[in-house]
Amino acid sequence: MPPFRAEHMGSLLRPKNLLAVREAIRDKGISPQEAGLSAIEKEAVGNVIKLQQELGFKAVTSGEFNRTRFWGLMWDEFDGTVALQEAEASMFRLYHPDVVSLIEKDRKVMPGDSVIAGSKLKHNREKSKSNLHELKLVQQFTPKEEWKNIKLTMITPAWFHMRYKQGKAYAEGVYANDDEYFADVAKVYQEELKMLYEAGLRNVQFDDPGLAYFCSQEFRTGYASDPENTVSIDALLDSYINLYNTSLSLLPADFHIGVHLCRGNFIGGRHFASGAYDVIAQKLFAQLNVNTFYLEYDTSRAGGFEPLQYLPKNKHVVLGVVSTKLRELENKEEVKRRVEEAVEWVAKGSGETKEEARKRVAVSPQCGFSTHESGYPLTEEDQRKKLRLVREVADEIWGEA
Repeated sequence: MPPFRAEHMGSLLRPKNLLAVREAIRDKGISPQEAGLSAIEKEAVGNVIKLQQELGFKAVTSGEFNRTRFWGLMWDEFDGTVALQEAEASMFRLYHPDVVSLIEKDRKVMPGDSVIAGSKLKHNREKSKSNLHELKLVQQFTPKEEWKNIKLTMITPAWFHMRYKQGKAYAEGVYANDDEYFADVAKVYQEELKMLYEAGLRNVQFDDPGLAYFCSQEFRTGYASDPENTVSIDALLDSYINLYNTSLSLLPADFHIGVHLCRGNFIGGRHFASGAYDVIAQKLFAQLNVNTFYLEYDTSRAGGFEPLQYLPKNKHVVLGVVSTKLRELENKEEVKRRVEEAVEWVAKGSGETKEEARKRVAVSPQCGFSTHESGYPLTEEDQRKKLRLVREVADEIWGEA
């Protein structure tokens, strides 16, 4: 049962032929069928699953090869959503780390894809195909007895709320308030997860940079000074925890749920925020109903391991102590030393022995290798070395998968 001692965060470097066919579709107006996307995508996913298996990773993923961005098409497939290609900047919290980093100087619109609720949100199995397609593709290359280990990454249910100004995540008149909006988002996620469970999924990792942004003093200061906000930043975090817990409330006990916190992994390996987990750890670890926290810990941007003393005895932590942003390979002994330091804090807070606490700790890179489809600094050989390092560290500390 996940988490395993060696994990990775989902996305892996796309092969050149897959990038080339996607570019042709985008720039030349060729249809996916004419470009042969399906066959190329299938071959690429098969190859990347073989790579993961060869390196000893049990929670295999598609590498997110079906996506161009880590959040995929899931929200676009929900009934009621409207995709905004060029949204007015006045809709956004301009102190939100993603928005701060992406908006151009003196530009009056927010670049990039974004989604709001143009009408009531509903799940539609006829439209919600991308996650299911991705899962079934991975299943084709994985022995059936290992389907329970397949990991699907999924965007946080708060993704298209946190970036918007108060009340701007939905069109005027669609919802009376955020509570009504959150209730429908939770229902949509419940239906999506139910559909995926029926198809064999037992392991999901929610990707949530937003939770880490609560650690950013710049974001907290911007939020506090925004006169349009109607609740405190702590109340906003409470709302997101409740949104998660409601979204997950109907899942069977054999469904492993994890949440991945990072501070941004944009093209070029760029980060968006800094700040230690201390300000959110006690509440988040105790109240968020997940099995595992995948935490970025590759640099001082994430602070120290002290917040791990608040990890409850029934939860796990996967330490992202290997960087996907820098080509330089970490020193294995230093990585192992850092893992042991983290174990000490877990044990201190729980009252367990180090041996007991170590059983609830695992290791991984801090983020995916290709959160967006291209533009990252590592080569495929760099990626292989980093993944091999994670596997070796896990073997030498735990001696198990």
